[in-house]
Amino acid sequence: MFNRIMVPVDLAHADALARALDTAADLARHYGIPVVYVGVTAETPTAVAHNPAEYAQKISAFSDEQATRHGISAEGVGYASHDPAIDIDRTLLKAAEETGADLIVMASHIPGIADHFWPSHGGHMASRAGASVFIVR
Repeated sequence: MFNRIMVPVDLAHADALARALDTAADLARHYGIPVVYVGVTAETPTAVAHNPAEYAQKISAFSDEQATRHGISAEGVGYASHDPAIDIDRTLLKAAEETGADLIVMASHIPGIADHFWPSHGGHMASRAGASVFIVR
């Protein structure tokens, strides 16, 4: 049914992604397909990494750890952006296309008042991605 799962990952908040990570791993095992963990970082130093190359190493290590923990095939891909806060949705759509993902599993947040004014990342992905989107709360 699916061929590749993409999971957007914020390494600064990876502990809050447990349900989405577990869901993606369960689906990967069920369908016998790989997972690609995608992270977006700034081109300037951040609290997670000093530069995009270091970030790429960290997302790769994260994917290796997830593969071992869940017994799945996985890879990590890092994307650099001038301003991730502005470019995150566009970059994730690009990543879904470039990685060949036909299922995106992503974590959500509990909706609040701000969601009436600004669209969520999951909603944006679901309305624009060519892949199916599974939002895990």
